[in-house]
Amino acid sequence: MTKKAAVLAVDPVNGAGLFQYLETFFENDIPFTLFAVAGSREIRTNSGVRITADATIAELKGREGEFGALVFACGDAVPVFAQHAGEPWNAALLGEMKTFAEQGKLLIGHCGAGLLFDIAGIAAGKRVAVHPLAKGAVRHAAATDSATEIDGNFYTAQEEHKLPELLSKVVEALK
Repeated sequence: MTKKAAVLAVDPVNGAGLFQYLETFFENDIPFTLFAVAGSREIRTNSGVRITADATIAELKGREGEFGALVFACGDAVPVFAQHAGEPWNAALLGEMKTFAEQGKLLIGHCGAGLLFDIAGIAAGKRVAVHPLAKGAVRHAAATDSATEIDGNFYTAQEEHKLPELLSKVVEALK
């Protein structure tokens, strides 16, 4: 049975990464729901393209059982995450990461995903591929220089241009 993916997109999201996930899932008949990590369903890409997500991160609470994977689509909001960590949608983001990890579900992401998995307190000792600019901020996970890493239920890519190397393995895990 194919696992459904909860795709989380920050505002602004890296469109190149987000669209690779969505197209791969569509082409491989993997159901997904796009959740905006924002106060509304209206978000944008880092190049200014406006997107209307299916729901907000707040609407994922209580629906975790519908999904077998959480996908974190990184974006330009991540470099300033610390300045906005107290926003309700960012608190919900970290909470959902923790819930999915506690349930042993797949955690997938690129760029700063490994750092956020670390901040959420769910990646201690796990190998994660992280963007070189975020690598130094990772404290409890093992941030590597690899293009991709798979460690248990954690699937990470260093950045969006490395996603093609990871996505075939993600599809296998979701099918």
